[in-house]
Amino acid sequence: MSYRTPDPARQRSVVSADGTSIGYRSMGSGPGVIVVGGALFTAQDYLPLAAELARSCTVHLVERRGRGASGPLGHDYSLQKEVDDLLAVHTATGARLAFGHSYGGLAILETVRSSPVFDRIALYEPGTPGGHVATEWMAPYRARLAAGDPYGAFAYFIQGSGGAPAFVAKLPHWYLRAALRIGFSGQRWQRMRPLLEANLAEHEQLAAQQDRLEEFTDLTAATLILCGTRTSSTTRAELDALTGTLPDATRDTMKGLDHFGPEGKSGRAVAERVVTFILEH
Repeated sequence: MSYRTPDPARQRSVVSADGTSIGYRSMGSGPGVIVVGGALFTAQDYLPLAAELARSCTVHLVERRGRGASGPLGHDYSLQKEVDDLLAVHTATGARLAFGHSYGGLAILETVRSSPVFDRIALYEPGTPGGHVATEWMAPYRARLAAGDPYGAFAYFIQGSGGAPAFVAKLPHWYLRAALRIGFSGQRWQRMRPLLEANLAEHEQLAAQQDRLEEFTDLTAATLILCGTRTSSTTRAELDALTGTLPDATRDTMKGLDHFGPEGKSGRAVAERVVTFILEH
């Protein structure tokens, strides 16, 4: 496979079905691939992955609604809004390939279920429409946000959403909150802080997708499902169930990575695996 230096990113936007502006960055040349990120992330977090993909593809890196160059979530936010946004970007770009991480992966799955606009999709630990989603953390999280305590809210999310190591989940809430104030204070927190309300809305939508797995048995897109070796056994079991449900799906595990594999420096390794898959045919 030959590589080249990608072209500089070009900022673009499109109007979704409800009138919301959706921004995206385009870079590279070749087959078009739309990249959709997860909760608590912005397009900025996926630039290393997008730059690597752009060595072989034309990448359209979406800034999901509620973030940066895009409009707000809206009072009537739903997963369908994310589908509408993706369809708008697809119409503008003509891209027939897609990559999604976490909640962004669920948005791609739902898009392909209702509108088969993508031929091949690669998903890194996507939100699954059949897995259990913990919701007990949501009420105290909402209360802490309303009280102007973002670190307190984030601590409830970390301990209650099911992704934290066991020892972190058992820490006193006040202790974890204090640790977060020290550990999350730089540019990453500056990008994350405005997304805390969106994080709640998106996880409420994820929780609403339970028991829908059978609705995805007719997907036409060839699908690669990726996860990391540091991912929990519960998540791996849910991804196995999703892989077994989709008609044309393959699952692969990436050594040393966890749920956050596609963002930051490790995004380049994920991109290399994705390119191999989406350009197979």
